[in-house]
Amino acid sequence: MPRHIQLYVDRFLCDKVVPGNRVSVLGVFSIRKNKPATKGGSNRDKTVGVRTPYIRVIGVTHDFDVIGGRNSTSSFTPEEEDLFRKLASSPNIYERLAKSIAPSIFGFEDIKKAIACLLFSGSRKLLPDGLTRRGDINILLLGDPGTAKSQVLKFVEKVSPIAVYTSGKGSSAAGLTASVVRDPHSRNFALEGGAMVLADGGVVCIDEFDKMREDDRVAIHEAMEQQTISIAKAGLTTTTILSRFDMIFIVKDEHNQERDITIAKHIMNIHMKTNDASAEPKDGELSLQLLKKYLNYCRRRCGPRLSQEAGEKLKTKYVLMRESTQKHEQENEKTLSIPITVRQLEAIIRISESLAKMELQPFATERHVDEALRLFQVSTLDAAMSGSLAGADEFTTSVDHDVFMKIEKQLKRRFAVGVQVSEHTIINDFVRQKYPEVAVRKVIQAMIMRGELMHRMQRKLLLRIR
Repeated sequence: MPRHIQLYVDRFLCDKVVPGNRVSVLGVFSIRKNKPATKGGSNRDKTVGVRTPYIRVIGVTHDFDVIGGRNSTSSFTPEEEDLFRKLASSPNIYERLAKSIAPSIFGFEDIKKAIACLLFSGSRKLLPDGLTRRGDINILLLGDPGTAKSQVLKFVEKVSPIAVYTSGKGSSAAGLTASVVRDPHSRNFALEGGAMVLADGGVVCIDEFDKMREDDRVAIHEAMEQQTISIAKAGLTTTTILSRFDMIFIVKDEHNQERDITIAKHIMNIHMKTNDASAEPKDGELSLQLLKKYLNYCRRRCGPRLSQEAGEKLKTKYVLMRESTQKHEQENEKTLSIPITVRQLEAIIRISESLAKMELQPFATERHVDEALRLFQVSTLDAAMSGSLAGADEFTTSVDHDVFMKIEKQLKRRFAVGVQVSEHTIINDFVRQKYPEVAVRKVIQAMIMRGELMHRMQRKLLLRIR
């Protein structure tokens, strides 16, 4: 069972750790007398003989320090450093790292490569005016159930030096970000870090993101948009750094006989060999322990920047990407669900830097930029071009998705911006045209959530806003 115990530190040991640090503590297990509950003598006798345990700390060592934090001491032997340099200089290190991520899960090649980038991360930059540019990469996986999304998250939690795993169902906005609590002894207000604060310098894995309560999710989305969370409660004001998604993958459970046979064979092999715990990693794969250490070494020792030639190439590609998405929007008369902005350009820079970091290179070259652009193309761009996400929100087939798009187009043609129409009349009209009522209601709900429609007159009328 998890237990809490007070640690008492003094002199040079003070201010050595921050929330989120993983530490090993050496100390003397001691007990102290409980203070009387009140100043009067009546309750004093009741607390006689009651002792509370605490640990008097003698020494603290950091298991994995917050990246770039103070006391970042090296814990690598010369032999390990030689092995890491050899690994970094091998030509296929990127493929080997991608293979080593969740090896028991079949396929997912691009997702595994993206997760390798997330684990290594780009370089954090402090600008002359005091602002910072984050180096952390964020990935969103969404799609059909049973496509091993949670398993991938669990693996990331295991392999990252600092990681916090949480599920959306049991997470409140305060639990993910930060909360204000009153200290029981001093009665002062204090700030307690949530999952995202505790995983500072590491990875936060949030499962079942869609199952979060709506008001909690709004708090997270707003924070992701603004890059920070500001808390102003009980006279405490603080800001905690947060971020947004760089790569978005839509994971579909496609029906393909050949692929199904291969996956079935792969799963049978896993279940038949589960007892062999000492099984060596397959050819080319790195063991979990080695991967964890190599990851920590690269993150501490390497902070690559974009080279001049790579920067020029990326600039040209970004302009072309903006043009093509604008053309796509004009042809389909619809804005993309994920706009391509400067944020996305920064995401590609971060991915390029993480690819260079895997090879312990000081600069990200054109080769790294090409791979970063490819990863961005197969993830975020593909998700953006697909419009409303087919495969999500229970529109599991492309047929359902087509119906969804037809209803939306007809709805937009039916009434212009600023016009009010009865919701009951609209639904009846579409049902007469043989459209399923459930689909019509879902389309209306989706448009309300996107801010294109809104309810009026006690939810009887629909007003087109944009």
